[in-house]
Amino acid sequence: MVKFAANLSMMFKDVPFTERFARAAKAGFKGVEYLFPYEATTEDLAALLKQHQLTQVLFNMPAGNWAAGERGTASIPGREKEFAEDVQTALKYALALDCKQIHAMAGKLNKQFTSEQQHECYIRNIQHSADVIAEHNINVLIEPINIRDMPGYFLTTQHQAEMLLKEIDRQNVFIQLDLYHCQIMEGDLLRTIERLWGKFSHIQIASVPERHEPDSGEINYPWLFNKLDEMGYQGWLGCEYHPAGHTEDGLGWLIKAQK
Repeated sequence: MVKFAANLSMMFKDVPFTERFARAAKAGFKGVEYLFPYEATTEDLAALLKQHQLTQVLFNMPAGNWAAGERGTASIPGREKEFAEDVQTALKYALALDCKQIHAMAGKLNKQFTSEQQHECYIRNIQHSADVIAEHNINVLIEPINIRDMPGYFLTTQHQAEMLLKEIDRQNVFIQLDLYHCQIMEGDLLRTIERLWGKFSHIQIASVPERHEPDSGEINYPWLFNKLDEMGYQGWLGCEYHPAGHTEDGLGWLIKAQK
């Protein structure tokens, strides 16, 4: 049976962040993910995970000045020192929370640099992050994000991610396969899953086009869940969606999927 992780950056938002762990556990989730843990202490987060018997599945490395519109620094020349420091910060949290996957956001295209410069910078930075955390049995994830939600992002398609993996050439770097972004940019989800089998270690889900619960929209998620079971997928499914209403009111899909 596929395993579901609640995305606490998007779900249960009617309560403060630290109160969402209890709500996720009560709703039946066994794992959690979120964008950034850094406003809370490692001690507090570790205690919440232990108290509610939750697995920390994923979080992002620091991603620059988020409030100012930055979405990562991995592809931005001149910020390699900052990126290396962010790797260390993320590693500290990952070790404290026993988290085995960290997503490194690529950043946006920058007219100050050529596409070749950003490409080379990205490869070097991801290689560095992978080398730093390899001894701790932690994976670095790279995620294509659609151009509608995040215009100008460096990494936008699964094909691009697949080519980057070849150049990065590290055994602990995988794709974060967000089926919401993939459907918008490429579609053909099952064939994409088959093609990328072994190259991704985490899947995220949301309806298309509204990014709500996975039992609405144009993607037949129950069918895909069954296919992933048949294929032997052992990873998590991160529920990175905006609830259409009160989070618990929209969890009928989860009850059905866990039967």
